Parts: sequence; structure tokens; C-alpha cells
Amino acid sequence: MQKRLLIIFYRNPELGKVKTRLAATLGDGNALAVYLKLVNHTQSITKDLAVDKMVCYSHHVDTEDSWCNKVYHKEIQKGATLGEKLEHAVKQAFEKDYQSVGVIGSDCFELTEEILNQSFQKLESKDAVIGPAKDGGYYLLGMRRFIPDLFKNKEWSTSNVAKDTINDFKQLKLDYFELPTLRDVDREEDLPEELRVKLR
Repeated sequence: MQKRLLIIFYRNPELGKVKTRLAATLGDGNALAVYLKLVNHTQSITKDLAVDKMVCYSHHVDTEDSWCNKVYHKEIQKGATLGEKLEHAVKQAFEKDYQSVGVIGSDCFELTEEILNQSFQKLESKDAVIGPAKDGGYYLLGMRRFIPDLFKNKEWSTSNVAKDTINDFKQLKLDYFELPTLRDVDREEDLPEELRVKLR
């Protein structure tokens, strides 16, 4: 079996610094509450996956938080832009001899353990896997080797990211698989009923 790693990009949960687009309409407290529910969901669908798991923290590594130290390796994000941070984390993983690497965030309440397993199964034969989000970004990116082009020349946090990444796949002649399109939770209208919190 391949040596596999799931990287989870994670923003330290600080009031006023997470889910700012949600906070614009719901307030900082509700935005933080929603974020923590999203994090809890991400933990529930990843903890039992039969792959290695690493959490990449935005500001500081917390060894006493809800991410179990026995289940998740912990690192700090390195780089100025999201592209640089993703590139560094993925490059480091392949330097540690992983044969397939997937990256997710903690924004997608529709993401399931089954989809994560499917992405790693596809990477046994495909060069790359992408999970497009309805807002034009992606909730998952996976690959079997380090491909730095996937992290360069992107307008991060825009509606072009998934499309531009798929164009990279085609230009590089990669054999890729596209997962179902799912919804990220960024704005109030994205909230599924289970995540709705009572407005203060």
C-alpha cells in the first residue's frame, strides 16, 4: 500500500480572525461558533482514515487543543501566500517519501470520510485529484508527486482557482480525477441547517 498523507490546513480559532465573511453578517461570536463546528466535523471525518494525518496551523501549534496528538502530526504553515504555504507543506510531504498527498481545509461541511477515501483510492492510479467547491475554489487537492505549478499563478480565494488548477492538469498532461462539487461554508447563505446558530 502507498505511504499516504492527508494535510489539513487549519486557522487557529481566534475571535474576529476566522470566517470573516460570515462575521460580516452574523457577528464575530457566531462566526467563531460556526468555525468550531466545521473543525469538529473535519476531525470526525478524518480521525479514522487509514492514512497519516498532519494539521498545519496558521499561527502557532497547539499541542493541547482538540486535535489529538496521537492521531495528528502538527506543523506550522510556512510562506507568505496561501500558494506558498500549500507548496511548502506538499513539498515537505514528498521529501518524507509519501507516495500520495491530499490537502483539505476545514470549510466543507459536505465533505465525508467516503470522499476522502475515494480520493486516496484514485491516487493509486491517477496523477492528481481535485474536489471543486461551488464558489470556484477547491475543497481538496491530491497528487502522487510534487507538482509546484499547481500552486503558482493563482488568484487565491477567487472563483477561478479550481478552473485554473484543472487547466494546469491539462497543460501538464496529468491523468486526473474530479470529485463531486461541494459547498464551502464562507457566507451566511452557505450555512447548512445543522450549523445555523441563534443570532445574538
